[in-house]
Amino acid sequence: MPSTSRAPRRGRRPGAPDTRATILDAARSAFAEKGFAGTTIRAVASMAGVDAALVHHYFGTKDQLFVDSMQVPIDPGDALNRVLATGVDGAGERLVRMILGVWDSAAGGAAAAIIRSAVSNELFARMMREFITHRILRRIAKDLDVPPQEGLLRANLVATQVAGLLMVRYIVKIEPLASASSDTVAALIGPTVQHYLTGELGRASAELGNRQPRRRGPESRDRELP
Repeated sequence: MPSTSRAPRRGRRPGAPDTRATILDAARSAFAEKGFAGTTIRAVASMAGVDAALVHHYFGTKDQLFVDSMQVPIDPGDALNRVLATGVDGAGERLVRMILGVWDSAAGGAAAAIIRSAVSNELFARMMREFITHRILRRIAKDLDVPPQEGLLRANLVATQVAGLLMVRYIVKIEPLASASSDTVAALIGPTVQHYLTGELGRASAELGNRQPRRRGPESRDRELP
């Protein structure tokens, strides 16, 4: 009687319940090591041991894979599109209100976990830098009617204000800001954010605005790894 056993299948791993998680783990490593621009769907698929088509099946685009690998509660690109849809005038307060709305919602716990992970884990911190630069800062800079380097500097200054707000209000929870109403916080901080977006920055900004980003070579990356 002929054997009914089948020869093992060859090739890439098909879809399975844990495949999505495996792809996300591979994506986090790739984005942290190579950055967004240097990471390809094909490379992530190879690291995960699956076909590139399967990565597209689960995540659609590299942008969505990046967002999902960071486990952010919202897509910041979509949120910023809404903030900037009516132009940069008044965008400072709208941006603060949008951020407060996310952090004061049920999604705030996940957002806080992301910040804590970035502070305590260097691999996650590298991913966070890439995520903020690609998905948030460059998106903001694109809508400013200034040279690209100045736009990125202004977006960086906005990030300093937002990061400080999140740490003080939600992570360290310092009063009275921690319990202030979102309307009060937006009214107080919105004008500062607006100044960074459209106000006069002064002479000191010229040096930073013209400075090229420092390249991080493989030696420095190796030193950072545990």
